[in-house]
Amino acid sequence: MTVQGSEDSVTPSALANVAVAKQGGPDHAGAAATAEAGAMSTLRPPGPPVLRLTGRKVVGGVAEGEALVTHDHVSGWGGVDARTGTIVETHHELRGQSFAGKVLVFPGAKGSSGWSATFHLARLMHKAPAAMVFTEMTTKIALGAVVTRAPALTDFDQDPIELIRTGDWVRVDADAGVLEVYRR
Repeated sequence: MTVQGSEDSVTPSALANVAVAKQGGPDHAGAAATAEAGAMSTLRPPGPPVLRLTGRKVVGGVAEGEALVTHDHVSGWGGVDARTGTIVETHHELRGQSFAGKVLVFPGAKGSSGWSATFHLARLMHKAPAAMVFTEMTTKIALGAVVTRAPALTDFDQDPIELIRTGDWVRVDADAGVLEVYRR
């Protein structure tokens, strides 16, 4: 896998990796390692996307991978184990599932300002999402997205939470404000 827009590359064994990331920040290797951590054994499904949404860039870059979708807000402080990228909040519909290397599709952040610290640590542990797609912009999620350094989009022309399913393949081009969905 090659991180788009950089000279960095990952080992040949990572070519089976499905997450491809382009990061605007200086931590290209961190993005590639995060993507590799969430690697799957298949590539993007063949054919054109079945759905194309447009949104507003929060953090630039391009990434793609398996979608992890929730209707629940994500609590950073106490709701996520940053060491594994796993949702640990007791009553969350994704409890026990990891977003590491995936495209996290969710309404937004809830809880305290610990959100940015939790997602920053997840990035440092190479367990952050490959990209973030959310519908409610707040200062918590804006800062969380920036410190995660993953491509992020919001303010869509259609509701991504209702249209994307967990397991779909999603390509996020935050620079262009475009999200493409491939059914699996």
